[in-house]
Amino acid sequence: MLRALRSVFGLGRHDAAQLTFELDAPPRDADELLARLRALGLRRIARCRLTRNRNVMVSYRGRDLRVHEGYLAAPEEVHRAIVAFVEGRTRAERRVAQRRIVSFRIETPAGSARIRSRRERTRPEDQPLADKLTEWHGRLNADHFAGMLKPIPVRVSRRMRSRLGHYSAANAGESGEIAISWRHLRRHGWDEGVHTLLHEMVHQWQDENGHPLDHGRLFRAKAREVGIQAAARREVTRR
Repeated sequence: MLRALRSVFGLGRHDAAQLTFELDAPPRDADELLARLRALGLRRIARCRLTRNRNVMVSYRGRDLRVHEGYLAAPEEVHRAIVAFVEGRTRAERRVAQRRIVSFRIETPAGSARIRSRRERTRPEDQPLADKLTEWHGRLNADHFAGMLKPIPVRVSRRMRSRLGHYSAANAGESGEIAISWRHLRRHGWDEGVHTLLHEMVHQWQDENGHPLDHGRLFRAKAREVGIQAAARREVTRR
């Protein structure tokens, strides 16, 4: 084992200054980032994947971790915040970690045409629907979340074909956002649209309270509390 360690890390052939430089260098890929996070206390994650999704910067499900590639260059305190976000035992601890994570500014690569995220805009003819959904967001917030959720944009999407709705998490420079499918509203009616809005508001509640954005135990419990189905995809009948 010692011989293997010497072979991998070059122990015994490099001086201490060179070894320190190697360890202080930023990780270059997902495997090196996972090794860095494990050295900082990460335990429950087995696999790490780098993404370019600027809506969800860090997320995990089961033993899989997804991290925006921009965090490769983050300082150690941000990497420690990622560990705390995954391993945190209290809601307060996770909220603090989440704020530290999203406070790290990820620079857009030189020459890239993308600026932050490409969020679709509501068409002018759909704006009355978006305004009505935003009004309902305020009502549902008061009725089911004690008014604790942040007011966020609710838009109508004509791009969505298979999804009924989507919550985009808050990140540096942008608030959270909910999108509801125009086709969903047209085919299934307003009541189903409000049900989907409430489903996405549970994801907003997860985001604002430092929970992973998933359909796990906490999501299901909150969904039951607000009176909606907890399934990731809801079966609806054509009207």
